[in-house]
Amino acid sequence: MSETRSDGELLRAVAADADRRAFEELYRRYAPWLTARLRGRCADAGVVDDVVQETFLAVWRGSARYREEGYAGDAAGWLWRIGSRRLVDVLRGDGARGRLRQALARLRHRDEVSAEERVLAGVEHGDLAGALVRLSPELRAVLQATVIDGLTTREAAVLLGIPPGTVKTRAMRARRQLREALA
Repeated sequence: MSETRSDGELLRAVAADADRRAFEELYRRYAPWLTARLRGRCADAGVVDDVVQETFLAVWRGSARYREEGYAGDAAGWLWRIGSRRLVDVLRGDGARGRLRQALARLRHRDEVSAEERVLAGVEHGDLAGALVRLSPELRAVLQATVIDGLTTREAAVLLGIPPGTVKTRAMRARRQLREALA
């Protein structure tokens, strides 16, 4: 008769003893659940599978530390935090940053300064508090994701949980409102 170990017992065994059986049991319990949750945030199954593997690799290697008192014994919540952060990291990866740099380089050669350039310059050199405070939280979130974080429309849509068309509409509204506020 085999005794079923609690999540906490499995995690302690993995962390303290590098117990492969405990790790495999933890993986069987939570990998399908984590995959399903992440697929709700990202339609690219390959990216989701990579993130799930990276999440459990972090657990195995010990780079992610579980403390029951910090998570009220909730292994699922702890794994979700690791996985969701890794997904955001992937979506914000070098590809997104490179696209943002290229887009900003193209914008610098235009006569009219774009709202994005004003935002980035303001973040570095000025006070945008007044202009940004007047934006709705929804518009600020899209601006943060697409301009500051450098995500594509599709990546921002996944991160924010809204359709790509909504991201585009909100980005246009945010740029228009910032142009008016900064003029």
